[in-house]
Amino acid sequence: MLDFNYNNGGSKYKERGDCVLRAISIATKKNYEEVLNDFKQLMDKPPYQGVPNKIWKPYLKNLGWKWIPTMFIGSGCKVHMTKEELPKGTLIISLSGHLTCVIDYIVNDTYDPSREGTRCVYGYHIFNNNEEK
Repeated sequence: MLDFNYNNGGSKYKERGDCVLRAISIATKKNYEEVLNDFKQLMDKPPYQGVPNKIWKPYLKNLGWKWIPTMFIGSGCKVHMTKEELPKGTLIISLSGHLTCVIDYIVNDTYDPSREGTRCVYGYHIFNNNEEK
């Protein structure tokens, strides 16, 4: 199982569907307000109402992060939120309806989305300098 550390990414706001902003702020060490403003410029609606994949994936690619898909259509779940199935390092993990940050096997989020290691990982971003598993 992964460990858990409460981390809101520096957000001064109450819970509000901003998992993309929080995960990116935590993983990149960018100020939450800076990330919020970046996404405000890329979207027609407030980013704390949700950020589509087509916006956050290119954003991370431009920052030097590499997308590693772990689930494909018809493949079933191959990777779960466990130490045994994820690489060490800083990861921005895509889950069903949620984005979270894991740093060296520690979930950094406002809650633990791992479901005790049963949660399926759709894929993750890893910084190009990190080693892949």
